[in-house]
Amino acid sequence: MFFELLLILSAVFGGAVASVAGFGIGSLLTPVLASRVGTKLAVAAISIPHAAGTAVRLWKMRAHIDRGVLWSFGLASAAGGLTGALLHSLAGGPILTALFAALLLFAGFAGVTGLAKRFRFRGVAAWIAGGLSGLFGGLVGNQGGIRSAALLGFDIARDAFVGTATAIALLIDAARLPVYLATEGGAIAGLWRQVLLMIAGVVFGTLVGRRLLARIPESVFRPLVSGLILALGVYMVFLAWKQW
Repeated sequence: MFFELLLILSAVFGGAVASVAGFGIGSLLTPVLASRVGTKLAVAAISIPHAAGTAVRLWKMRAHIDRGVLWSFGLASAAGGLTGALLHSLAGGPILTALFAALLLFAGFAGVTGLAKRFRFRGVAAWIAGGLSGLFGGLVGNQGGIRSAALLGFDIARDAFVGTATAIALLIDAARLPVYLATEGGAIAGLWRQVLLMIAGVVFGTLVGRRLLARIPESVFRPLVSGLILALGVYMVFLAWKQW
């Protein structure tokens, strides 16, 4: 009972954070569910509530998608993410996790201090940034944080930032979910109760978070996202340390 309560609270908080920062569902839910069923199955099972929450968030934010960023950075990020996911089993480990953490720490620090304002991705740079962020995210299994970190390099407003990050996330979900169902479908079916609880929590958190986003001033939004990315980087450092 305690585990399921922790799971649904993490789902609510993850959905709310994702509505503000464009990431957070997988980052918060994966360690909780993995403590019970292992990381491999947890990642596969969480892809279902992740897709549900992302779809609800995209419906709410559909008018704010920056299509230029989506079709350059977004497509490259989705391709890089799938490539990284395929290579995950071959290139995982604490060194890669530590590198990923370092990238998040740098991006978060740059955003908090204002250094990120000097970075702007256009043209070919947007494709490269998208591909690399997706690749690193896919390799480590946590794409949302590094994707939002890279999106800080685009001059887009608060709602466009979240809407575009959400659209990219749904592209990746649409590609990876059938694979997880084909390879882990039986095991996921055994977790139907936990999956339903996570879906309910994520959807509720998404709706609450959407209201919260509207209250955050543009001047506060980027430093807030940068702070969340910095926090994720610190967590990844801890995860890398545990893997040694």
